[in-house]
Amino acid sequence: MKNVEKPKGGKMTSPGMNGGNGIFRPAPSSRRQSVTLTAALSLLTALILSSCGKPPAMINRYVLEYPPPVLAKLRPLDAGLEVKLFAVDETINRTEMVYKETPYRTNVYWYNRWRANPGYLVTDYLVRDLRDSKLFTAIFSYDLSGPARFNLEGDVVDFQEVDTPGVWHAALTLNITLLDTDKENITEKVMFQRRYQTQEPMLTKTPQGLAEAMSRALQKLSRQIIDDVYPAVKQRLGRPKR
Repeated sequence: MKNVEKPKGGKMTSPGMNGGNGIFRPAPSSRRQSVTLTAALSLLTALILSSCGKPPAMINRYVLEYPPPVLAKLRPLDAGLEVKLFAVDETINRTEMVYKETPYRTNVYWYNRWRANPGYLVTDYLVRDLRDSKLFTAIFSYDLSGPARFNLEGDVVDFQEVDTPGVWHAALTLNITLLDTDKENITEKVMFQRRYQTQEPMLTKTPQGLAEAMSRALQKLSRQIIDDVYPAVKQRLGRPKR
């Protein structure tokens, strides 16, 4: 901003004032700068409006979908079981669908995503399947804890598409730990720690095909986990307390 000086006589004048009569008349150079600035602003506005008119890319979101596994008719146990929120390996800890092209290269479907990250998906469906089994007095989840003697913890190690030559697969690997909270000694507290792993073929090489195959994979592992948890808890309940 240019300085405004006060001349003799007490009247204020500035560049562009016409003889102090109060009418502003921009100098020729100022007028040219004003026209240039106006043109630049008009161009910028046009660019912004054109970009705003482009519709955003559509993102497809997928969930798992399968009926609870069919289990053997067993006597319900008088015990509560709490399922902790599963941890997730950092390489797959995201909602974007991950696929492996080669043994050393992975990528993601930017516009095809899971509704939640793999830890929440696996935990929620396993809680649902355990409740549906009716093999325990109560099943508590990570967001609704209760007086459960036994805790089930886990890690999602693999939850992705594997693009092998010919047939593509949905790869799912879970590490499971069953704990007895009544015990203080770690050797007695940990009832078992196991890895569950499977690969289900994708019927179509699409994100939809991945969701379908991953659903079958979790259904299979969920049944295996419940089949292992039930006898372990039953055996522990049968032991006399020390």
